[in-house]
Amino acid sequence: MAYLKSLINLFRKNSSTYTELERLINYTFSDYAYLCRAFTHRSVSPDPKYNYERLEFLGDTVIDLIISDELMREFPEGDEGILTKKRSALVQRSFLASMGSILKLLDHFNVEPTVNLQNEKVADKQLANLYESLIGAMFLDGGMKPTKKLVLSTIWANRAEAWKKVNYKGQLIEYCHAKNMDNPKFLITDVSGPDHQKMFEVHVKIGDDVFPSGMGMEKKSAEQSAAEHALESFLS
Repeated sequence: MAYLKSLINLFRKNSSTYTELERLINYTFSDYAYLCRAFTHRSVSPDPKYNYERLEFLGDTVIDLIISDELMREFPEGDEGILTKKRSALVQRSFLASMGSILKLLDHFNVEPTVNLQNEKVADKQLANLYESLIGAMFLDGGMKPTKKLVLSTIWANRAEAWKKVNYKGQLIEYCHAKNMDNPKFLITDVSGPDHQKMFEVHVKIGDDVFPSGMGMEKKSAEQSAAEHALESFLS
């Protein structure tokens, strides 16, 4: 009963900011106990039944399921290796933190001042945790349909940005070394467009094998794209 009263008081305190959050996620909670718990740090309530930890655990699983399903659709020919690499980039902590930042989740965080949110690493960790706990809370409150909509409008909508940060070139070089293959050569096939908006086309050559070209506004991004295509050829 005491905890229920504290949740009610917390909701009254944060009701206006919760309204803003619900606008951002395009969802209205039926049971605000889930929402309050999703934003309560263990420094405020160490009992895992009353803080975000269990919801974070659930949210992590729900995100994996939704993203895995979308990847199966996006890459119908992709094998487990390719799908795992794609998913890893989307669920890494730094990327989830950026999703939490977009939703301004720290604005609703119930945490003791002893947790230094001015420290960037601490803030990023909590943003990732809060994003997962929010997903867990939404899943329990409204089921899969609204939860999936939020994951698609945040993580999935920004997937290209996450995948840009994956070092496919480094992975390809490691793969070649592991398989005792020649080092990959990255060759510029074409450069088109005006000086201020050039488009590079690069292909990878390994021994006598030439792989599909990659495109990019910069040479490095084109090399990454070409390396990704080569890896997909090996792992598919």
